Amino acid sequence: MSPNLSWSHYRSLLRVTRPEARAFYEVEAINNAWSVRELSRQIGSLLFDRLAKSRDKKGLMRLARQGQEVTRPMDVLKDPMVLEFLSLPESPRLVESMLEQALIGNLKTFLLELGKGFAFVSRQERITLDGDHFYIDLVFYHAILKCYVLIDLKVGKLTHADLGQIQFYVNYYDRERRTEGDNPTLGLILCPDKNDAVVKYTLGEQLKRNIFTSRYQLYLPTVEELQQELRRELRFLIPQNAPSKKAVKKKGTSKK
Repeated sequence: MSPNLSWSHYRSLLRVTRPEARAFYEVEAINNAWSVRELSRQIGSLLFDRLAKSRDKKGLMRLARQGQEVTRPMDVLKDPMVLEFLSLPESPRLVESMLEQALIGNLKTFLLELGKGFAFVSRQERITLDGDHFYIDLVFYHAILKCYVLIDLKVGKLTHADLGQIQFYVNYYDRERRTEGDNPTLGLILCPDKNDAVVKYTLGEQLKRNIFTSRYQLYLPTVEELQQELRRELRFLIPQNAPSKKAVKKKGTSKK
């Protein structure tokens, strides 16, 4: 038992049944000096499951032993991102300015949800080009990755125009704001819904480099919801015409 955690911390940890998840939350609570309340929230929001979705078995074990490691842009991404602390109802009347104001009002908790290394820079940062004004919703700097992170907020389903907009912001920042020692700027769109095929064909290689999209939820997800999300992603990643293992085995069998 770590002297950095109280008995109340361990009472929360004991409620986590999976050993690898429990080990992860213990490491993260120590490394980030989480309060009991924050630890309970991260357990309730299934942080381990959200981070584990895109990792192989070796990566999963590293996550359990060492906690969240940030060495590449993909490591800072959570999908979905859970924003239940905003206490905003899911409503068609929700507008981006309301979402942005709620995030700024809960900036400390939002930074914890974003993860390690994020520092707030500005909101509604104006870009002026030939008399036209454009506004970036939120600007952060990532102290570990040494780069700016631009966040664009959406309350409707993601479109290819939204992806073009964040690409424009990233290109501008790389040319006009990035200084010596800074790595390429990252762009992140937070939206309630997205079409992964549209993201894939709009961004192409940019999807692997510096433009990312993540869903947000205004309520705590269940394990079943995350499992459904994982199955959905697997369907997207595996080609529809890929032969099944059973079909491949049958094809390779020959009569003697």
